[in-house]
Amino acid sequence: MEKIIVKLNGENYQVDKFTTISELMKNVLPAEDKYKYVLAFRNKKLSELSYLMDKDCELELLGKDTVMGRDTYKRSLTLIMVKAFADVLGSKQNHRINVMYSMGKGYFCRLESDEVKLDAHLLETVKARMEEIVRRDIKIVKESIGTDEAMHRFRMQGMEDKEKLFRFRRVSKANLYSLDGYEDYFYGYMVPSTGYVRVFDLIPYDDGFILMAPSKEDPDNIQEFVPQEKLFHVLKTSDEWSKTLEVANVGDLNEVITNGGIRDLMLVQEALQEKQIADIAEKIKEAGKRIVLIAGPSSSGKTTFSHRLSVQLRAHGLKPYPFALDNYFKEREDTPRDENGKYDFECLGAMDLDLFNADVSKLLSGEEIEVPTFNFTIGTKEYKGKRMKLEPGDVLVAEGIHALNPAMTEKIDDNEKYKIYISALTQLNIDEHNRIPTTDGRLIRRIVRDARTRGNNAQDTISMWPSVRRGEENNIFPFQEQADVMFNSALIYELSVIKQYAEPLLFNVPRDSYEYYEAKRLLKFLDYFVGVDVTNIPMNSILREFVGGSCFEI
Repeated sequence: MEKIIVKLNGENYQVDKFTTISELMKNVLPAEDKYKYVLAFRNKKLSELSYLMDKDCELELLGKDTVMGRDTYKRSLTLIMVKAFADVLGSKQNHRINVMYSMGKGYFCRLESDEVKLDAHLLETVKARMEEIVRRDIKIVKESIGTDEAMHRFRMQGMEDKEKLFRFRRVSKANLYSLDGYEDYFYGYMVPSTGYVRVFDLIPYDDGFILMAPSKEDPDNIQEFVPQEKLFHVLKTSDEWSKTLEVANVGDLNEVITNGGIRDLMLVQEALQEKQIADIAEKIKEAGKRIVLIAGPSSSGKTTFSHRLSVQLRAHGLKPYPFALDNYFKEREDTPRDENGKYDFECLGAMDLDLFNADVSKLLSGEEIEVPTFNFTIGTKEYKGKRMKLEPGDVLVAEGIHALNPAMTEKIDDNEKYKIYISALTQLNIDEHNRIPTTDGRLIRRIVRDARTRGNNAQDTISMWPSVRRGEENNIFPFQEQADVMFNSALIYELSVIKQYAEPLLFNVPRDSYEYYEAKRLLKFLDYFVGVDVTNIPMNSILREFVGGSCFEI
């Protein structure tokens, strides 16, 4: 047998040609690390562990504590879960498993069946079957077949959503994964066998269940599930919108586009959002609130939302005043530093809380103040004679990452506050078993906006995204449930529009960079969508904040 040389962890190993990466790992790694890693860079090219090595190479292993590793783990866990349901219910039970929303560290899923009811006993039985599948360490087999053949198989198995999805694919091949006789399509890489997926749970919730996976910070344990009722409510509302629009997945959207119905879809979706904004304005007026606090993660469309809310507040007889939290940073020399010695502008300690609370309290008491303007170049607040005083019917509209943190407004009467959380909570899935992560939609938005407004290339935006996400995890997400209302800024049609702007930027990411693999993944993802022209998008649409052409000053 011909031999090849594989370098791993600084050591060279001579192995048979066509040895899989996972076989090498089992032979040379300590027993406790046998299932620790789930992907590998092979000569800086991302590979599954089932890859057959055919020439000398150097390996860098990726664990479940990385973003790509955790995604692979969750994808493989989903396959095991769907397979277990099929085994427990049997072929005679007509059922579907919909993987619907991201909730905490897991997915909210729903069993759809006219013949069987989901209950705690059924979930316990399915979980036991999943544990048995994991104990058996069954091989997950990857097969590359023609697109037409894949569509035929989907049709025979009653997977209409996947058949419709591939009807609009331009690629000639599709990768299917099979597990002990069960076959499915998944967007992205898998682990080589079920033994790698050892930590999970199934928890009953609402009319479905949560498929719990470990976090990348603690890949060996399941965190306690904490219900997020307000988030779940807005996700269910978005699901109802999808049913109203008759667009549940990417295949449905592509069908609407190719049949000429996209203009009406856009108008209805925008109208639904505008109605929700009008309802929020009415609630603010009815409650007599005088300061509106808006927070949300990056690229949620907070600026456009604030403008549209202000328009609706005026339509309800109120006079809104924008009040930027960014003008209340501490002086540069007083700004905290992070663990690397750099200024940490995203932590709450970077805000001048005393001055902010004092100024807002004076305004709400009817006093006049001089509003500072923060000069980010020299790192200091400047006073340029801009004065403000609130009259009856005036409302402060304040937007910033800490707006929902109680410490930001601790000296302001809660009866004066109306708190809004905004995020782009994608309601569209690729198909029943492949959901679109909310973070993907926001990242693509940011890539396009950064290139248009800041001159940043896609590589830079992708490189800084993990840092942005850490800031959100620390400063925004912990306070989202404290909002009086949540607003979903995602548009069901937006990825079909934004792909024309994102693709050229993603194609420009250098192949020899680590960001290339994320760019490649996003390009493959966007290829699922049929493109749509920007012409029919209203000028006040949240999407205009990213692609340009907004009627607001952004």
